[in-house]
Amino acid sequence: MTNVYAELQRLISAMRAQDPVPWQPLLSAMLERYPCDAATLLVAEGNELSPVAIHGLPVDVLGRHFALDQHPRLAVIAEHPQVCRFSPHDPMPDPFDGLLGEVTSEAEEAGEQLVHDCIGVALRDNDHLIGMLTLDALTPGQFDSIDQQELLAMARLLGTCLRLAEQLSSTQARLNEALDTRPVLERTQALTGQSQAMRRLNEEIALVTSTDLNVLVTGETGVGKERVARQLHDRSRRRSGPLVKVNCAALSETLIESELFGHVKGAFSGAMRDRRGHFAMADGGTLFLDEIGEMPAALQPKLLRVLQEGEIQPLGSERVRQVDVRVVAATNRDLEHEVAEGRFRADLYHRLSAYPLRVPPLRERDNDVLLLAGTFLEENRVRLGLRGLRLSHEAEAVLRRYAWPGNVRELEHVLGRSALKARATSGDMTVIHAQHLDLPEQAASEMAPDMPPSPLMDVPRKLSLRDEVDAFQRHYISAALEASSGKWAEAARQLDLDPANLHRLATRLGLK
Repeated sequence: MTNVYAELQRLISAMRAQDPVPWQPLLSAMLERYPCDAATLLVAEGNELSPVAIHGLPVDVLGRHFALDQHPRLAVIAEHPQVCRFSPHDPMPDPFDGLLGEVTSEAEEAGEQLVHDCIGVALRDNDHLIGMLTLDALTPGQFDSIDQQELLAMARLLGTCLRLAEQLSSTQARLNEALDTRPVLERTQALTGQSQAMRRLNEEIALVTSTDLNVLVTGETGVGKERVARQLHDRSRRRSGPLVKVNCAALSETLIESELFGHVKGAFSGAMRDRRGHFAMADGGTLFLDEIGEMPAALQPKLLRVLQEGEIQPLGSERVRQVDVRVVAATNRDLEHEVAEGRFRADLYHRLSAYPLRVPPLRERDNDVLLLAGTFLEENRVRLGLRGLRLSHEAEAVLRRYAWPGNVRELEHVLGRSALKARATSGDMTVIHAQHLDLPEQAASEMAPDMPPSPLMDVPRKLSLRDEVDAFQRHYISAALEASSGKWAEAARQLDLDPANLHRLATRLGLK
């Protein structure tokens, strides 16, 4: 119990400091008392549960979202007032069926990947569901010796921590809202990712959403620039206003001015009635100009005038109209190069890029590919009506090594195709193997994480054998943590260690 209380203290200190909440060490400390093959700590977000800490499950589970109406066991746990334990013969599918244990054909045929003992506890704030703790085992009767009252007490401690985290978040939201009289919409989650690159991007988004600065979002095709624009709108003071999206590349050069600024009846052949333009439709909100690099040169001065003066003049009209619009533009072009080549106005570029945001490509996002894969796997599981859908270890290695020139969009399409192919050769418990991904051969061989040379290799031996072993383990664990962006569960997976054992070893070595 000592480790649990120590982790609780760390967690509360992190919440007070507004640091990322360390749920994973707390779950690992709890599981030292309970024998299980898998466990999850999930946070409720409306009708969905999202894992924030896992044990014994693939990393992609952290990217999945479990809707209560799609998972009957989770719905039963959500309504149960105490510890809810299911019979090994309960016909309801478990959300983690097929995700436990090794992926082998023998295990699939023998049903060894199915959950045969399951316990769940709903975490509540009065009558409001705020989260859930689940324990799963492959062996029937594995939880017979668990003290359910002690587990319930532990779960209530977790519930208290979740409630404190939510209260601190709500307090911060109210403080922010005090500066804004518009109604609060449902809280918008940060973009998916735990890599350093995505953490920096989310921090910058949070910083600029409190302003009305125009934002230029840059990045390769498929990285999710439109999702960034949605975040910028939903988290700004303009969130109750419209978000209007315009793809500049999809508009003909003869119509783009009318589309943006509007026209009056008779302004040109075919103008049978007055038409509001996109700027007028976005008044009081945000206008997202995608593919801004395709903006015709003749129209760039008029766009600059709107940004400078906040005025538009519909085609054929003598009247000028004021608009209050924040512009978020996006491009996969190098606009600085376009300016240097004379294809894009320098003054317009500087107006648009009052705050530039670069969305990193998927190849720079470490293990985020597995978190994103979890989201797409769950979507495909529901779409295809499967009981379970997972990646083999070889498939995970291929996903992590591939360069993803098409970024997140390519990942989504690859997993959609792969799920269909895998289903054709499997049953309801579908496993996507490397061959289903159909990615280039150079991505198919699994590699261990890059480890820097050991500091012991080129120094005279002055330590005892025990000290040298400890130093090597300390170095190797640190390198694995760095390779997994500080995620203990992923480091344990890379090192082929049980997470609880890794935490104990790291504590002994002074790494925690």
